[in-house]
Amino acid sequence: MTAAPSDGVELRVGRGTRVVRTVLIIAGALAILLGAWVMVDTVKPKSIWGLLTWLIGAVIIHDGIISPAVVAISVVMRRAGRKVPGGVLAIIQAGVVVGSIFTLVVVPEIIRKAKIPKNPTVLPFDYAPRLALLWAAIAVIVGLSVIVYLRVRARRASKLA
Repeated sequence: MTAAPSDGVELRVGRGTRVVRTVLIIAGALAILLGAWVMVDTVKPKSIWGLLTWLIGAVIIHDGIISPAVVAISVVMRRAGRKVPGGVLAIIQAGVVVGSIFTLVVVPEIIRKAKIPKNPTVLPFDYAPRLALLWAAIAVIVGLSVIVYLRVRARRASKLA
């Protein structure tokens, strides 16, 4: 069996790869079936529609907001006037993705806390400032990671020169 050619190079897929792929596909399908069965067995039908709505919203937010934001950041960085190393770009993209996923998870709590009557046992924290702190921590970690990456890259380049 051959894979789709890439740049004129034909890739061969061995028997072991086919076996592993088949096992992973079967395991994934069984996990989906088990999850669906557990959900139908344990969750009320009204809650299933709410879950389905949330999952569809998550896909829309991912494909409509998060992915385009990561692409836009990449394009802006590439056109920033100088060439940005691929490692720096990957670090920044990873930070944006992590922050976006946390935001996707936390924003419903922020909205719910603003809508429902005050009950400290349901939503015990003030989520908006914590989300802002998380984004600040991600920015610091990304900045430090970029600095470390650039220093290691410069050291390796000087050793090779």
